[in-house]
Amino acid sequence: MKEKKQQLLGFYSYTVILTYVSLVVAIFGITQAIQENFRIAILCLAVSGLCDMFDGKIARTKKDRTEDEKRFGIQIDSLCDVICFGVFPIVICYCIGMKTPVGIGVLAVYGVASVIRLAYFNVTEERRQQETTEVREYYQGLPITSMAIILPFMYLIRRYWGTHFVFSLHIAVVIVGVLFISNIKVKKPQNPAVMILVAVIGLALAKMFHLF
Repeated sequence: MKEKKQQLLGFYSYTVILTYVSLVVAIFGITQAIQENFRIAILCLAVSGLCDMFDGKIARTKKDRTEDEKRFGIQIDSLCDVICFGVFPIVICYCIGMKTPVGIGVLAVYGVASVIRLAYFNVTEERRQQETTEVREYYQGLPITSMAIILPFMYLIRRYWGTHFVFSLHIAVVIVGVLFISNIKVKKPQNPAVMILVAVIGLALAKMFHLF
């Protein structure tokens, strides 16, 4: 009997849907940043980050994933993260004002650091999953999704920085980029912490859009 040929490349199940939603939201957000609709762009970044918080939890609910499906999940998550939390924040920061040679250099450092961080994560996570089925308790280096929290909050309080906001953005981007590739342990948020984080982000965004 001939093996049935797969019509589409990739693995398709509910485990990757939220990852794709995060990517689509980020792509839309990039278009808004280019049009200088920064509030919408920042909202998209935060929503993309929220999606990333839960996609791993959803993936682990499928107990019969094959090894190829697990590897695909690791790769697709990181590839989408490159766009959502690497390229997307770079576009926002550039459009906001980081357009000088120094600013572009800072953004380049951030971009390279984010790619290194994700590639290293892929290598270590695949090996870890071969050795244990336990959920990761710590991250090595600052997770790249942290920018989905840091940048929205910086934008929210930009009025307090006044004319120094863009300068402070340079400093923050450098620090975050360096922390991506620093060999430090960062505690992975557990369920209560995640829910508090979601609530804080929601309140911050509501304040930004003058909902209260």
